[in-house]
Amino acid sequence: MFPPELLRTIAILLAVIGAVFLSLGAQFQNDAVGKHHVSKQVVPSSLSLRQLLNLLKRPRWLTGTSFLVLAVVFQLGALALAPLIVVQPIGALALIITSMLNARINKVRLDLKTFLAIGMTMFGVGTFVFFAASSATQVRMSDGKLLVIVGILFGLLILFGALFYISKGKVGPLNYIFGAGVLYGFVASLAKVVLLRVSQGDFDLLTLLAAVALISAAILGGWFVQNAYASGPPDLVIAGLTVIDPAVAVGIGIVILGEAAEASLLQIIGFGVAGAIAAAGVVMLSKVHPELSQQIESYD
Repeated sequence: MFPPELLRTIAILLAVIGAVFLSLGAQFQNDAVGKHHVSKQVVPSSLSLRQLLNLLKRPRWLTGTSFLVLAVVFQLGALALAPLIVVQPIGALALIITSMLNARINKVRLDLKTFLAIGMTMFGVGTFVFFAASSATQVRMSDGKLLVIVGILFGLLILFGALFYISKGKVGPLNYIFGAGVLYGFVASLAKVVLLRVSQGDFDLLTLLAAVALISAAILGGWFVQNAYASGPPDLVIAGLTVIDPAVAVGIGIVILGEAAEASLLQIIGFGVAGAIAAAGVVMLSKVHPELSQQIESYD
């Protein structure tokens, strides 16, 4: 049996590789969807079913999807080896990679403020992962904890469906990003839950229900992301997801799963300060990044 420290180091490495594939997938899919959804009407609208199906014919979109599948594989590997609150925040690195990659492709020059925001994000994520790796514990997944997570998720699915119906599909990209971030936070949490249940030998009807909820949230979240890609650069999508997704997943990991139950007061304070720095860096990047700031101003 390998020591926990080695397993967590491997998990962090897998999560970093997953973040690289996530950024590549976002770039390729954004390019494909952006070229496909040529309509730039002022009132936002969602992609039609026909437009979504046509994406399957686009090699660039399929390449992006392949990268995202690889990102999921590496992320699942990381979740299998380390607690959720150690692995999930590392996905914020995808924002940095995507920002620099997209800027290079579109020949946008990044200024000092942008690099400062990137540095803040990296420092915040690195510090958070340091505290999490030194205090987080793998927990046993009880039926009660699983029911709470699945119950909240099904409630959110109903809520998002109702809001979309009421709005008649006229939803802005930032709303899609928020919805996707929340859903992906639950997807990561449920992936961790299912992996724990299977490793415990608890592959029962409740575990199957969790898997169904996971797949449902992943499909709806993916649809939200494609609609967000239709209206903006991949940086904007990743910027939103890297704040909301980890925040939701870490919240579930701490409050419901109890992965930080053994953390000291100093470590808990470290969680809060590091998380705030990382979030501030992402928010700052969304405001000062040359392309992102122009894109957001166009939605106001």
